Formats: sequence, C-alpha cells, structure tokens
Amino acid sequence: MNDAQGRPVTGRVRWRRFAVLAVPGFAATAALAVALAEGALAASFAVSGQEFKVSADSLEGEGFAQYGSVDTNARGDLLPVAVTAIKEAELKKLCQSVVTHLPVIGDISLNLTAGGGGTPVRASNLFLDATQMGGDAEFKNVEIGRDASTLDKGPDGAQGLQDLFAQQADHVSVKKLRQVAWATNAGTFKLAGLRLNIAKGKQECF
Repeated sequence: MNDAQGRPVTGRVRWRRFAVLAVPGFAATAALAVALAEGALAASFAVSGQEFKVSADSLEGEGFAQYGSVDTNARGDLLPVAVTAIKEAELKKLCQSVVTHLPVIGDISLNLTAGGGGTPVRASNLFLDATQMGGDAEFKNVEIGRDASTLDKGPDGAQGLQDLFAQQADHVSVKKLRQVAWATNAGTFKLAGLRLNIAKGKQECF
C-alpha cells in the first residue's frame, strides 16, 4: 500500500488506541495473578486439563458458602469456577468419574464409588471447584448476595475477592446432586465401601 505521495507504507501500531484496549486486560490479569499468589483464589494446586463428574443421591452439609473464583492449570491458564465450601458434609451413593482419551486405545473411564452401603461418605472442610452443579436444593438461614470477602459460615479460608457476589447458609441439603468440576479439596475425606473401576469406553456417573 502507498501513501498520497506514492511512497510505500509499512505497518504501524496506533499505540494510544492499543493502550486504551490493552491496559484493562493487563490489569485484570495482574489482579488475578496477585490474588492467586496471596491465596485468595480457589486453586491450591495446578489442576489437570480434564474436568470430572460427581454425583450423589444426597448431600447434607453444615456451614455452607459459595462464591466465584479461578483455578489454574500447569500451563498457567486461568479457569473460572464456582467454589462450594462446606464445613461438614455427608454424601450418599457418591460417584466420581473421569474419561481419558488415549491414542490407539480410545476412551478409558475411571470410576470411583463409595457410601452406598448404608454408611455415607463424610468430609470436613470440603471445597468443590465446579463449572456446573445441579440438583434439588434446600437451604437454612441463607444469605444471598453477600460480599464474598465477608463470608463466615463456611470452613476457614472460604472467602472470595472483595465486591464479588456470594451466598452462604447454616445448612444445605441437595438431592440428586450432579456436578462437573476441576478439583476437590478436603481436610478429611472418609469413603466407606470405596470401589475403583477402570473400563474401556465412556462410563460416566451421569
């Protein structure tokens, strides 16, 4: 391309416009990086590149908190999640599944089940970093729209960033729990009747 005098024009960057567009993005990324370094975000470890599914016939929890946050993987990608934190939880007929695709072999499913023999799975200081969650839920003494940095009913450390939306309750009950997640953390996790199964093909909890 030539200018009005017929001279060739090389590519130019409009730096002022670039700065106006780029600075907010850089600032947001920097804020997330700082928050992650300070432990304000969900991830306490680099998550794998695979989500997994969790189901349960029922979940009963004391000390419930939920807020938005971000996990990170080994490549440094930021992954938005909804953190569900519960002080004491009981789950009946827990199922966890993940499907991995391997070259030549194809899909391989890993399934873990527990809590199906009359003794529920029990967890304390449970943190679930999910991208999807469903079921029939009931809350007692619920507070919806609370600032995430002021949450005080969940486990220690169950707080998000200031000015972000959050909710909490004294007790939560969920029937037919269905969840897709990046990570689960717990202080203790007791799995009665634990069974692990690996099979070819897709065999997921739901």
